[in-house]
Amino acid sequence: MNNQTNDDFYRLLSEKHRMTLEVPSARLTGEWAWGLLEVLFPEVSEKRLHSLGEVKNALDGLKAGLKNLLFNTRHFDHRNTDKVADHFFDFLPHIYQALHRDALAFVDGDPAADSYFEVIRSYPGFYAIYIYRIAHMLHSQGVPLLPRILSELAHSRTGIDIHPAAVIGDSFFIDHGTGVVIGETTIIGDHVKIYQGVTLGALSIDKKMAGIKRHPSVGDNVVIYSGATILGGDTVIGDGSVIGGNVWLTKSVPPGTKVYHNADNRYIESLTLNS
Repeated sequence: MNNQTNDDFYRLLSEKHRMTLEVPSARLTGEWAWGLLEVLFPEVSEKRLHSLGEVKNALDGLKAGLKNLLFNTRHFDHRNTDKVADHFFDFLPHIYQALHRDALAFVDGDPAADSYFEVIRSYPGFYAIYIYRIAHMLHSQGVPLLPRILSELAHSRTGIDIHPAAVIGDSFFIDHGTGVVIGETTIIGDHVKIYQGVTLGALSIDKKMAGIKRHPSVGDNVVIYSGATILGGDTVIGDGSVIGGNVWLTKSVPPGTKVYHNADNRYIESLTLNS
């Protein structure tokens, strides 16, 4: 590039930097979320809070941290900073109880899970659900950007992509988890178990569909096995259904339905060569 072209390019970048609205970094947002997780579930932490006063001080510090994140989000109406932070922490006992029931669903639903401690400390599915539940709470209060930053932190760490606007019920269990995608307008009931590679997505990505229900609804006590793809805002999976691995589904199924993928099975006969 010649000097004139360089100058034009530099001016372009300078203008973009000047006009781009500020938002807290992914690092700071992630540190706040991890700090909250450590207080809620000491199973993930190397430090312990030994008194009621220490717990209260830690939560007060985290509330101040959330207010700071909100204040530094220029997209956000700062007049609501205290209101949003207060409401979030007032609701925190309910978030904790929901996460506790999620963890129990892991313990009860996975034969490989030896303990509650193991689930909290090491299961990527639990971490992804934790991030979803706090991001969803912030999203429901109209907080911009931060919920998406949180969900992408979980996505990058676990391979599980849950949009913070999705509505997910009680005792949710994601086993293994890699490649799970749960879209923005998905609704999931209670006691649902899904496996790796499951997509709950849209039939169309046309921008005209923004704000319209375009992802499926899943009833209570449903199991969706690995690699299944369920698409469409009108698609409803009835209570108690089982969706088998690698199923492609764009139509509703009634309660108690079992759907399996019928692929041609090919077997290669093992040949023993005589010496």
